[in-house]
Amino acid sequence: MIGMVSRTESAAATRRALLDAAAELLDSGGPDAVTLRAVGASAGVTRGAPYRHFPDKDSLLTTVAAEALDRLADQVRAVRADPRVPPADTLHQALSALMTVGRRQPHLYRLMFTYPAGDPAAIHAATQAGERAQDEFLAIVGDLVGGQHAQRFAALLLTSAHGITDMEVNGHLSADKWRVTAEELVSTLVSMIDKQARSE
Repeated sequence: MIGMVSRTESAAATRRALLDAAAELLDSGGPDAVTLRAVGASAGVTRGAPYRHFPDKDSLLTTVAAEALDRLADQVRAVRADPRVPPADTLHQALSALMTVGRRQPHLYRLMFTYPAGDPAAIHAATQAGERAQDEFLAIVGDLVGGQHAQRFAALLLTSAHGITDMEVNGHLSADKWRVTAEELVSTLVSMIDKQARSE
């Protein structure tokens, strides 16, 4: 029994090291930099170890994306759990959490919103993580505008946040040109949606 536990713990530690190495390679070089051989070398494991945990590169990247979506869902849930924060501020914080990923880890951000690929288990995990993150975000939007309007306004907010993040990351949202920051645009969006929902 002790030996079995030790092997299980060792396998879990190897898997964790592989995922961490893949995430670092993704951040530094994009998806092309992530190969099972490169990940294994970066994690300091044997050449065959990555293949025992992930059948292919797509499955590994999809698992990295699933973990990022789960972390985002946890952040959004934590923001919503604070009763002292007004719904509009909660929504702003949730959008900021999403956009922070886009700013700091643009390759991971794109991967999170790419249709998952790889083996069925990895796809299932990523789909579940994405649905969980979406449900948490819908709940926050619903707190502000009501459940009957949540999906429409959530879609508007997410597409707008993606556009703002993309423009900012690519240098097209300079203060000199537009006289506005990304945070100010998000505040404007939230305010407009709050007013629109109240008028309906």
